[in-house]
Amino acid sequence: MSLMYSFTCPTIFPAKRTLSNSFISFFHRNTPVLTPLHQKVSFTSCSGGSDLVDELQAEEDAFSGSRQITNYTGVRLEESVEDVGKTRLDTWISTRINGISRARVQSSIRSGLVSVNHRVIVKTSHMIRHGDKVECTISELQPLKAESEDIPLDIVYEDEHVLVVNKPAHMVVHPAPGNTTGTLVNGILHHCSLSTPSFHDQELLSDSDELSDIELDESQSPLNHTFGTNETSVRPGIVHRLDKGTSGLLVVAKDEHSHAHLSQQFKEHTIQRIYISLTCGIPFPPSGRVDIPIGRDLTNRIRMTADTGPTKCGKSRYAASRYKVVEILAGGGSGLVEWRLETGRTHQIRAHAKYLGIPLMGDEVYGGTKNMAISRLQLKNSSKLHGQLSELVAKVNRPCLHALTLGFTHPCTGEKMQFSCLPPVDFAEVLTGLRNISTHKMKGS
Repeated sequence: MSLMYSFTCPTIFPAKRTLSNSFISFFHRNTPVLTPLHQKVSFTSCSGGSDLVDELQAEEDAFSGSRQITNYTGVRLEESVEDVGKTRLDTWISTRINGISRARVQSSIRSGLVSVNHRVIVKTSHMIRHGDKVECTISELQPLKAESEDIPLDIVYEDEHVLVVNKPAHMVVHPAPGNTTGTLVNGILHHCSLSTPSFHDQELLSDSDELSDIELDESQSPLNHTFGTNETSVRPGIVHRLDKGTSGLLVVAKDEHSHAHLSQQFKEHTIQRIYISLTCGIPFPPSGRVDIPIGRDLTNRIRMTADTGPTKCGKSRYAASRYKVVEILAGGGSGLVEWRLETGRTHQIRAHAKYLGIPLMGDEVYGGTKNMAISRLQLKNSSKLHGQLSELVAKVNRPCLHALTLGFTHPCTGEKMQFSCLPPVDFAEVLTGLRNISTHKMKGS
């Protein structure tokens, strides 16, 4: 079934959202190999209750890359630096412990748990060199509190079990170091009249802005805790996430059963997710399937990258996206591209778009800079339009990506539910501007 795309500025036609069984028409018109001679690693349990097998498995997981663990407390690293020039201490440690965030490493350094050549270092930017001996113990996570805040939320649908919200761009989904207030979770706690919970922050990306649309199991959900008083309790759960800069639909579970049921749907990839984006350039072919694993970029830990070789990234995970050009804009300098996710990896669309050579407009992390967008647009258009194009691109202040459609099976009723929500004003204004230069709708879109 195809999605019908037609757009105009939402200042004329207010955004609508619908629950239906059909789509809507809107807006008219590699981890390093360890060398035993130079490295010693161990895992110390803080609970005192873990057996030796669990500890050995945790040690293996943290350093072998077999899987990413979620609790790094007590992990120790003793290693001599090899084959590098001058590099930052925090950066180097974060590349040696599989999956750990740079922010977590920095916290351990500031806590006095890292030494270089037997001297305690508390400066995260301390430079290390070949031959230095580094000893590190990962500190315990400090609890974060999610305070209830009266934040306006655009609730698309709600019943006693689930809540579907239209997240605005620039809103972080849940609290993390550096973003403890003003998040979607803070607003949901107030909306649902819940008490203030405290929870341990998960291993997020180091800039803490880049929360991703990834499947979460119950052990990973930062809101996987019971809230309430006396005889009643409610357990809301963030089942998936959207990046800070991404707008659109997100489902929240309001009880334990719903959380588990929705999480299973994400694991089984039965959730329907359709995104739209504005890209720098047009992909070739204009529709297709990207089946390229994604892993952490070893040169920039806040960025993921398509795994096309053994040295580009750390441990990668299978990722598949289907894309289709809906509309060619501004002579081919940009495109309205639809994405359908088969998996939900960190920054999946953004990384796959970069791999295709069409970074999302406004995505500074993945190459969709203003200079890139202007260059692609000017290349395809008359010099008379260059000033107009530059003014248009100047309005872009986030990756032009919107979670348009979300479909799932209701965890309690079994009803097939589907929601669609229009892109926000900033997205629509840029799209309208590009269309005013030129537009060509692809056949079947």
